[in-house]
Amino acid sequence: MEAVLWYVLTGTRGGENRVRILRTIDSQPQNANQLAEELDLDYKTVRHHLDVLMDNNVVQRSGDDYGAVYLPSGRCRANWETVEQIIEQVN
Repeated sequence: MEAVLWYVLTGTRGGENRVRILRTIDSQPQNANQLAEELDLDYKTVRHHLDVLMDNNVVQRSGDDYGAVYLPSGRCRANWETVEQIIEQVN
């Protein structure tokens, strides 16, 4: 999982926005629309990044489609020290 986190959050285009999303949902799970507003990003951009994070088991969804809230996955939480290292590097 550690390698996946480094790749998804720093090794690909959009990693900085994925870090911002992950940091935001760590403090409070939110849906895509809330994230778009809070992070001042386009809704479709947020959805794309959430899909990438979900495909790599970094975040999980709770609820149904539009109103679903996102939160860090259990695997991500288990490797949270790595996430914090990445956040420090990106900032």
